[in-house]
Amino acid sequence: MTQPTLIRRVPGRRPCLLDTALMLAGRGIPPLPLRAGKVPFGNCPACTANACGGRPNMKTPGPCQCPRPCHAWAAATTDPHVLTSPTWVAAWHRAAAVAYHPGGAGLTVVDLDDAAAVAWARECLPATRTVPTTRGEHWIYQGTMRSVNAVRPGVDIKSTMAYARWLGPGTGSTVALPDAARVLAVTEPPTVHRAPQALTAPLRRGRGECPHRTPAYLDRGIAMAEQRITEARSAVHATVYRTFLAVLSTHGRCGCLTETHTARLFTAAQAKGESARHCADAWTNALTTLGL
Repeated sequence: MTQPTLIRRVPGRRPCLLDTALMLAGRGIPPLPLRAGKVPFGNCPACTANACGGRPNMKTPGPCQCPRPCHAWAAATTDPHVLTSPTWVAAWHRAAAVAYHPGGAGLTVVDLDDAAAVAWARECLPATRTVPTTRGEHWIYQGTMRSVNAVRPGVDIKSTMAYARWLGPGTGSTVALPDAARVLAVTEPPTVHRAPQALTAPLRRGRGECPHRTPAYLDRGIAMAEQRITEARSAVHATVYRTFLAVLSTHGRCGCLTETHTARLFTAAQAKGESARHCADAWTNALTTLGL
């Protein structure tokens, strides 16, 4: 049986950080040390400018045999022999905090930076394990995705190729990463699209009098569409598109829809986190799908 690694306690700052790191590693969560200011240790001279062939600017995976905690998130490891090596022990005693690589543990952290962001998450994301932070909360989900900062005001996504500060185990049960979080990182390719149409005249001529001229009928349809978007708890972008498609399939050819109606639909979608561009693209895609 392999003997446990003996850790020599060196008098200095924050000796408990190494204990925390080893605890995380034992749970399959790869830790790394952070300096003051919540920043990782910089590359050593041998790895400067990616001279080692490793991960430049945390973007390109690649081997690096450096024995120091270089390359930020890419240095995170669950190997106790690395974590307790002399260079790492020295780093732990200089460190101000422990971080971890969520993607390396199969996790995604939705970093909510303020009260408004937390309120949005409670409305739009499924409840999961929650960790309080200085100004907001970390919501932790099982599953990985692309890491993106500022996906909406006060919200960052930290998963693959990123690190998050360890602030304790939190409370609640970790649930699967929802589509509502995944779509936050979706960047649609730029498209040449028309501006949202006022639709104050029939889109196609020669179809006779519109059968939906009763204001109450149209108002009920728009209200139902707004409700469908508002009640979406996951896959918001897909829900918005499908709702636009349904509205246009019913009212898009007869000239019922006005700018007031489309504004109501866009407002509902943006209240769920959709950008104006996403709304315009979804509207145009629905028009194209229906041949309008």
